[in-house]
Amino acid sequence: MLFDSHNHLQNHRFDQHRDDLISEMRRVGISRCVVNGTTESDWPKVKRLAQDHPDLVIPSYGLHPWHLKQRSDHWLNTLADLLIESPNAAIGECGLDRWLRDHDIGLQLPIFQKHLDLAVQFDRPITIHCLKAWGPLLTLLKQGTVLPTRLLLHSYSGSLETAKELLKLGAHFSFSGYFLNSRKEKIQEIFRQLPPDRILVETDAPDMRPPSPNYQLEDLNHPANLKDIVIQCAQVLNIPTEQFAQNSRNFFNIALSQK
Repeated sequence: MLFDSHNHLQNHRFDQHRDDLISEMRRVGISRCVVNGTTESDWPKVKRLAQDHPDLVIPSYGLHPWHLKQRSDHWLNTLADLLIESPNAAIGECGLDRWLRDHDIGLQLPIFQKHLDLAVQFDRPITIHCLKAWGPLLTLLKQGTVLPTRLLLHSYSGSLETAKELLKLGAHFSFSGYFLNSRKEKIQEIFRQLPPDRILVETDAPDMRPPSPNYQLEDLNHPANLKDIVIQCAQVLNIPTEQFAQNSRNFFNIALSQK
């Protein structure tokens, strides 16, 4: 069984291919995938995918730091309503980003804090995006009196020192197929030093294509590439392939009987 801990199956670039993608995902053995919303406009598509494919899709809803200016005045209520409607829904993709040109960390911080608050309130896993904002992230998490019990650093690219601080806070980390590129050896070495039970695997499809992907779809990362990513990741990190799916099931609270 394969478990994609992070993708964007709702992305408009998949609109002409989605049914075929899902069929191929099932054929290669993907039993679950977390589909991450990034803006209010795509949350309905995530919800519909979860309704149409409840045995495959775990919905996750959040405001990506790249899209904060498009939010409505009632985004937080809408997000809370989605979590109430779906007891298995996660939160994210959300977080902090200082790589973004003209970023406004002063805007990002309080919005991210609201995501964290919801994760605590509803006891849901939260998927965190962080680029070049590790200091603010650690400060925010450490000053919180109560933290979400399940923190996932998606496509983690920070330092080992930062990872050690995040581990103390209970964090998990997802490895993207893009990190299999030889020039990402430094990131691979950091993952080798993390506890094996804290590592998940993701595609981040349609982005973050692995080197020499098995499935070619224009210039997009096909979500069925997960099978080969897991095999290669197991070799690179010296972790059994089945460990990754087990870690994901534990993190997202999916019983084996549910597959």
